[in-house]
Parts: sequence; structure tokens; C-alpha cells
Amino acid sequence: MRNKVNLAKDKFMTGVFYAVAGFFLLLLFAFAGYVIIKGFGGAKLYMFSFTRSGIGNQFFNTVYLVFLSLVISVPIGIMAGIYMAEYAKEGKITKFLRICIETLSSLPSIVVGLFGYLVFIVATHQQWNLFSGALAVAILSLPLIATTTEDAFRSLPDSYKKGSIGMGATLRQTIITVLLPAAAPRIITGVILAAGRGFGEAAALLYTAGMSTDINWSSWNLASPTCALNPFRPGETLALNIWASRTEALGADATQIANLSSAVLMVMVLAFSLLAHVLEHRIRRNMGEKA
Repeated sequence: MRNKVNLAKDKFMTGVFYAVAGFFLLLLFAFAGYVIIKGFGGAKLYMFSFTRSGIGNQFFNTVYLVFLSLVISVPIGIMAGIYMAEYAKEGKITKFLRICIETLSSLPSIVVGLFGYLVFIVATHQQWNLFSGALAVAILSLPLIATTTEDAFRSLPDSYKKGSIGMGATLRQTIITVLLPAAAPRIITGVILAAGRGFGEAAALLYTAGMSTDINWSSWNLASPTCALNPFRPGETLALNIWASRTEALGADATQIANLSSAVLMVMVLAFSLLAHVLEHRIRRNMGEKA
């Protein structure tokens, strides 16, 4: 009798959990569908152009800024996670480092933006630029990547490390050739989350990246202030464009521009996440085939 009651409870709770998961999945599809349909439904062809009246330049700035931030944050975050997992000894210093990482991860982005403005703009006597914005986004991404890397290394079986060292490899060789490839799928997940935050970041970029964009696509001189690849030029991203279009823009099509920017940003995040998950799946499959 008791087993039947427990079985009924298990089935009931399983149904509850499935219902909650289905509700959130439905909410996600409804939200994404609403934003995408409303954004692309009212869009006009000129809004996709790489001119002042379109969002092409903001699209490029968003991708470029996230790329720069990942170039900065991924190596540092992975090395920090490896240090915490493999080299740091438990003690007061390690606990203090963990507290610092947790505190950094909980900082409001507007505070990081003000810090970036004072350090990367005012102290260096520079104007607003994409590189300063990338540094600010990298600061926000570092705790996530470091924590994910540490957890990925700690979750690996001890046999990986012991077997490699037992065959004569050093700890450095073991980390590079054995542990890091094995932890790569989970590390990629952290990078995905960090990139997603970079795509949608706005508060930290208000004070660092700037609210203007002047790109001359016929100029490829990196020293030119209008060169698209110059990281030291101001660059408005899609998230900033949404904010500006809904609060400051006076144009008749400001609402449509904001809606289209939201839809494009949503598609970008979804596409990047799907691509990263496909890459993660292939890495896992290749590791399984090699094993």
C-alpha cells in the first residue's frame, strides 16, 4: 500500500515538474515569437542598411564588441578557473579569491560602466570607444567563465589526472592535453552565457562604447576613426540603439527601428546559442569516438 502511495506521489510530482517546464518553454516561445514577429513585421528594407537610417552598423558593432570582449575574457577566465581548480590550496587566500569572484559577478552593470568610464576613458584621456566597452563587458563575463571552468575541472573523474601523471606527464601537460579538452564542452557553455550577456548589455556601454557610430566601409585604415575594424572608435550597439530609439529618438520610425533591433538581437542570441551547442555536441561526440 505504501509503495502505491509513493508511486502516486512520484507520478504527481513528475507531472508538476513537466507542467512547470512546459509553462516556461511556452513563455519563452511566446516572448521570442512576439518580439521577432513584431520586429520584422513592421520593418522596411532601408532599416537593414549600413547607413545612418538603418541598423547594419549597430549590428556589426554588437558582433565586433562581443568578439573583442571574448578575446579578453576567455583566456583570463579559463586560466583563473584552472588556477582555482588545480593550483590554489584551500586557505584564507583562496576563500578571499572566491569572495572576490562572487562579489564581481553580482556587481550591477551600471557600476562596472562607471568604473570603465573613469578608468578606461577619463584616466586614459580617450573618447568613448568599442575597446573600452569590450573591457567593461569582459569584467562582467570573467566571473562566469572562471567559475564555469573551475566547476568543469572539478567535475572530471580523478582517473584522468592520475592516469596522465602516472604515465610521466607533468601537471601542465596533463592540464593542456587531458583535462582541458575533457572540460571543453562545459567551458563552452560558460562562454555562451558570457557572450549572451555581451549581446544584450547596455548599461555598461552607455559610459564606455558611446552612443554614436560613423563608419566608412570604403576605408580599411585601422588608424582612421571611421574604419569599421578600428576598436578605438565610438560604436553604438543594438542594445544601445533600442534604448536610444525608445527614449531619445524623435524620428517617425523610431519605434519600428527599436522593434527591429530587438528582433535582430533576439535572433542573434538564439543563432549563437544554437551554433555553440552544435559545436559542444560535436566535441562531446568526437571525444566519445576517441574514447
